[in-house]
Amino acid sequence: MEIRRTGTDWHKGRTAPCSVPRILLAAPASGSGKTTVCCGLLELFRRRGMSLVSFKCGPDYIDPAFHSHVLGIRGYNLDSFFLDEKEVDVLFRQKAAGADLAVMEGVMGYYDGVAGTSTRASTYHIAAITDTPVILVVDGKKSSLSLAALVKGFLEYRPDSRIGGVILNRTGPAMEQRLRPYLEELGVACLGAVPECGEARLESRHLGLVLPWEQNRLKEQTGRLADRLEGCLDVEGILKLAGMAAGEDREAVVEGGSGGKGAGRAVGSRNRRMAVAMDEAFCFYYQENLEFLQDHGWEPVPFSPVHDQGLPEHVDGILLGGGYPECYARELSENQAMLKAVQAAAAGGVKILAECGGFLYLHAGLEGMDGKRYPMAGLIPAEGFRAEKQTRFGYVTLEQKGTGQGNPARENGAVTEKAAPEGKAQVSGKGLPRQVIRGHEFHYWDSTAPGEAMTAAKPLTGRTWPCMYVTRQMIAGFPHLYYPSGASWILDFLDGS
Repeated sequence: MEIRRTGTDWHKGRTAPCSVPRILLAAPASGSGKTTVCCGLLELFRRRGMSLVSFKCGPDYIDPAFHSHVLGIRGYNLDSFFLDEKEVDVLFRQKAAGADLAVMEGVMGYYDGVAGTSTRASTYHIAAITDTPVILVVDGKKSSLSLAALVKGFLEYRPDSRIGGVILNRTGPAMEQRLRPYLEELGVACLGAVPECGEARLESRHLGLVLPWEQNRLKEQTGRLADRLEGCLDVEGILKLAGMAAGEDREAVVEGGSGGKGAGRAVGSRNRRMAVAMDEAFCFYYQENLEFLQDHGWEPVPFSPVHDQGLPEHVDGILLGGGYPECYARELSENQAMLKAVQAAAAGGVKILAECGGFLYLHAGLEGMDGKRYPMAGLIPAEGFRAEKQTRFGYVTLEQKGTGQGNPARENGAVTEKAAPEGKAQVSGKGLPRQVIRGHEFHYWDSTAPGEAMTAAKPLTGRTWPCMYVTRQMIAGFPHLYYPSGASWILDFLDGS
């Protein structure tokens, strides 16, 4: 779906535009420096005492986690594949309400969307939905006047590009001064240039491992980066561009809970407890998923499958997110007390949600980074192994298959390889919608039996494959699910007996 509306057209059908000052940092391609600039600016604005909220365009859960754990700034995702346009707009309004400034970071190249040939779910699409001014971060190394041609192309590729400013990365001040008039004659503000410098190298955080002993070092490095940006960027010009969004009462209340399809469900009187794996082995979560659980009566209680000797007390569910279990396979396997606790919880009927790395943890065995096999929880009758290359990358729509074929039965908390009798493996009985939930895959490990309860479909291309284990007690597989995109399905699972 191509977006061709102007900013004025987008406001048709809305009750009012959103007035929270906001800016979106985009780039012509990945690796241009938008993440570095975004992190430095967030720290710089935080120092000024501003109340901030950050958003990542697309399905990346690493950047929001970095903003939260290292910078102390609330971080969320805005993804127009997971949610429709209205739901994205509602989510943005809810999470940005009351903030002094919302800072968004783009994904990939500005116009790159679903299947690489659409602007749907692109950074441009999010800018259009939220009507946000855009700063294009351009890598200026090994280029000069050609940068003006590149910027001109991005401005003119869509008439509603919303690009109002340019930051030159890996560019010295002398070259910026020479290029400034050529950029500004295109109708955009030249907001400064970031020279090549050690402060702008944040490679360690790109692993996604924001560990306790890393945080102080990363905070110091981000602080030095903010110092550098304050000296070389037009910070007041950036704030002025951010304030150009249309106006309304900033304290306006947005209705609708946490957004998503079927999310408006009453919460019971007692909060149920969800044990959430959070440590160096399991650290990939959408903040919207955690808040979705809270909004529907589940209290997230963190625990460590690596270090803790048992689950938190009185839990009704276990959430095992993605991460790096292969890097800690030995430690996870040697923590027999935790493995037995998970097995006992499963046998006792505790609900289990497991994604990617968490899914591998439930396997009978897992190949570690050292190439050795390590016994795991044994709830999935399969082996996790290292693939030769990245496996099944990108967005997926997941549809539940019919019962009886490939939907495993449960025996003492584990699934078996035999087909389930009619009705045994359903989550919510008859009448499940064909399109159940949306998610994203990104992994280098595979499974000898990745499941067959659901069909994953790639958008636009039509490629499909079987995946997932779905029983009354367990939803497990490689896809990282985005709960608000299939709220009723998730809630039916959690509320079912």
